Amino acid sequence: MKPNRKVIITCAITGAMHTPTMSDALPITPEQIADESLKAAEAGASIIHLHARDPENGQPTGDPKVYMKFLPAIKERTDAVINLTTGGSPTMTVEERLSAAMLVKPEMCSLNMGSLNFAMFPLADRYKTWKYDWEEEYVRSSDDFIFRNTFRDIEKIMTIMAEHGTKFEHECYDVGHLYNLAHFADRGLIKPPFFIQTIFGILGGIGADEENLMFMRSTADRLFGDDYQWSVLAAGKSQMPFSTQAALMGGNVRVGLEDSLFIGRGEMATSNAQQVEKIKRVLAEFSLDIATPEETRQILGLKGKDQVGF
Repeated sequence: MKPNRKVIITCAITGAMHTPTMSDALPITPEQIADESLKAAEAGASIIHLHARDPENGQPTGDPKVYMKFLPAIKERTDAVINLTTGGSPTMTVEERLSAAMLVKPEMCSLNMGSLNFAMFPLADRYKTWKYDWEEEYVRSSDDFIFRNTFRDIEKIMTIMAEHGTKFEHECYDVGHLYNLAHFADRGLIKPPFFIQTIFGILGGIGADEENLMFMRSTADRLFGDDYQWSVLAAGKSQMPFSTQAALMGGNVRVGLEDSLFIGRGEMATSNAQQVEKIKRVLAEFSLDIATPEETRQILGLKGKDQVGF
């Protein structure tokens, strides 16, 4: 992998695993999601990764109508790349996860490259009361979540979204997911440059250990050579250290309240933009320049914001 001259910052705004009780800063309504997205882009994120939530209670939703309450506003007011989830949440069907992306035909989508256990049930005991009735059961029952992403599922998403010119943030939660991606690349179902997001510290995926960071990177180098751009996200307390290490190794970074609710040890983040601003300051200390949205589009070979369906 050729080192980047510019670092791409992705910001994941709300996700589907953290619940409203866990942070007052977590955006729920379309207005909050749009506002957080715009501020993150202004702070330096060139890719905005988006999920949707029921505005009444913050529950994850795949409803395209909810997405359309915030996507046009974000597109109109920023040049940042809009990246929609096709992961949704582990409780959704593949059809539910894909419905919004099929409608809006974004420049980018996330694509999980394999099935895994995806859990956060140990967090449930931290909270005595919950804002909404659905939250506690959702968190506790994650000990039985299987995040389904079979080869058939992955091929379906690849095939459908390729027809719209959408490219992917290939989310790899373990080393086997890199080999799954190589399988589809060898079959010609996807074309380089691949944007590979290696993910660390999710209960059910590869751990947030420095040896694992090096191993995932070297495995991707071996499998994809110069045909990919590498990015890293890590959950919780590992978010900033792993992002920094990845950038120093020639990679890109992802931050945001989807991945961590904190800005420092024991200190809750007040916004997505706060996390973007922090990683941007850290990277500046190492004389690393930040990619603009247009530079990001050139690096990743994206179709352009004028080619989306919203």
